[in-house]
Order: sequence, then C-alpha cells, then structure tokens
Amino acid sequence: MMTTQEAVDLLRSHDLTGIGMAADALRRKFHPEGVVSYIIDRNINYTNFCTEYCSFCAFYRPMGHKEGYVHGHDVIFEKIQETIDLGGTGVLMQGGLHPDLKIEWYEDLLRAIKLKFGDQIWLHCFSAPEIQNIAQVSAISLEDTIARLRDAGLQSIPGGGAEILHDDVRHRISRLKCSSQEWIDVHRTAHKLGLRTTATMMFGCGETLEQRVAHLEIVRQIQEDTGGFTAFIPWSFQRENTSLGRFVKEEATGVEYLKNLAVSRLFLQNIVNIQSSWVTQGLKTCQVGLRFGGNDVGSIMIEENVVSAAGARNQASEEELRRIIRDAGFTPRQRDTLYRTYFLN
Repeated sequence: MMTTQEAVDLLRSHDLTGIGMAADALRRKFHPEGVVSYIIDRNINYTNFCTEYCSFCAFYRPMGHKEGYVHGHDVIFEKIQETIDLGGTGVLMQGGLHPDLKIEWYEDLLRAIKLKFGDQIWLHCFSAPEIQNIAQVSAISLEDTIARLRDAGLQSIPGGGAEILHDDVRHRISRLKCSSQEWIDVHRTAHKLGLRTTATMMFGCGETLEQRVAHLEIVRQIQEDTGGFTAFIPWSFQRENTSLGRFVKEEATGVEYLKNLAVSRLFLQNIVNIQSSWVTQGLKTCQVGLRFGGNDVGSIMIEENVVSAAGARNQASEEELRRIIRDAGFTPRQRDTLYRTYFLN
C-alpha cells in the first residue's frame, strides 16, 4: 500500500512518464478487458439559490436574486424525458443550499419522478452539503434524512462538495459549507444504509500537495471500511467568474492534471474505477488520461451549468467520446451509474 509520503513525492516528481506507466499497469490489472466506459446522463440543477457563497463557485445566486430559480416538477420532468429520448439512463441532480426546502419537498420530487418514469431513469442526487442542509433545515438526523430520501427514490449519491477534504482549505474557500467530517459522515451513513456513492476531488485551489494526499487518504480509509465508493473523480478548479480566481492566478496544467490522475489510481487501490475528466481539461487531455490510470470518461453531459459558469467551455457528444476511447486503443462501452457496462452499443 502506498504511503502518504510516497504519494506526495510522486506529485513532486518530474517523472511524468514513469508515474503514468505505473498507473497504466495498475489500470490494466483492474480492467484487463481493455474497455473504457462512459455514461449518457444529465446534470439537473433544481435550484441555484444558495446561502454558502463559496469563493470557487460562479453558479449560485443569493436568496432573492432576480436570476435565482427553483424548478417545478414540470421543468424537471421535461429535462428527464429529453434525457431518456437521447438514450440517457440517469440524472445527476444537485442544487444550491436552499434554506426553505425541507425534506418533504425532496421526497415529493423523488416520488413524483419515480411515479412518472419508473426504472427508466436512475436518480443519482444531492451532494453531501445538500444532504447536511436538508437535515438541518428539517430538524432531523442525518441518518433519517438519507433513509427518507432513499425510500422516496434516491438511488445513489454523488461526491460533489468534497473539494479538498482538509478544513484549513475549506475554511479558506468555502467557510460556510460543510466540514470535512460532515462530508465523511454523509458518505459513511449512505454506505451504511445501502447506497453507493462516488468520491471526488477539486484540486488547484491553492492547497498544498500534502493536503491533496490527506484528501486521498480519507477516501481510501472510507473505502477500506465500507466499500461503498463506485469511483473516484478528480478535476481541476476553474477560476473564471469566481472570487477565488482573483487569488489563484493560474489553473492546473494538463501535466499537473495527468500526474494527479495517475497518483490517484496508484494510491486508491481499493477503488475500481478512476474517471478521466474532459469537462475541465478537454478531450485531448482526457484521452491521454486513459493511459494515466483512467478507465472511464464520465458523461456526455447533456446539460451542465456549474463548471461551465466558472469558465469550462468543453463539450462532448457520445460519438466524440467513443472516438477518443477507440483512438486510445480501448473498446468504448456505455455504462450505468453503478459502472455496470452491460450495454452492447
């Protein structure tokens, strides 16, 4: 098992090729069949009202802002139906931390979606900060919150809101948001209640290499204890239109991204799937990432509003994702939210 110091040393190393080769060898061990997966789904933001004012976010609007919204069922249904019509199998639904939406609002929405669409769509919804917020404004326990959401139709939980799981960093970039421990509590509780989740990391926001590796160590320990993570997904901070961008003058380079991706693969040997992201780094770097430990390229993202608000302009169709996978020497395979690649196209 790689130590935290070894991981820090690799992140400092200039041997990009050697690190990539080691990560690629481990990727082959986990995925000897030579398949790289992707999913067709949609990011649905049910509200952009938020009380947290994170310095890295250009998406949120303060309460009462004229550009703020809370989508009704009809709007969300229309987005889901369009997703299904395009061959999509799931929605990743997230929003801002709204102070007035209690657990009943979310239960009504989840039940209404399941009543209308049944098993046609998988509900991968609500980041850890959202779930903590729902529990707080509803005055119920975290476990009761997740259990009630699960019983209403929630099927898995995304890893959003992790950023860097180190409270010195969180205090600087998202002072009002949930603490590292609160993020951990959501995912451990979800795993206890039978829900799978993903783990994420947003790096390049002024943290140290030691703080990045501390984040990886937390993820590795949770997985060791619960086995509940389906995948780890790192991406780089996008600075445009954000207040944090005034202090972080340069975004992570492609080299830095590939090195972090490879070290994630090498360090997290108890997580099967590592995603190479095209959203922040573009299709070409994503493609190279498939030789730096990545075995999945994520979603075509029929709709995405959060990262794009911070300046990410990259787009991808299913055809483009399949092409970059094939050209990298792999077989493209559509998957579902739990990374089951039973689709034949």
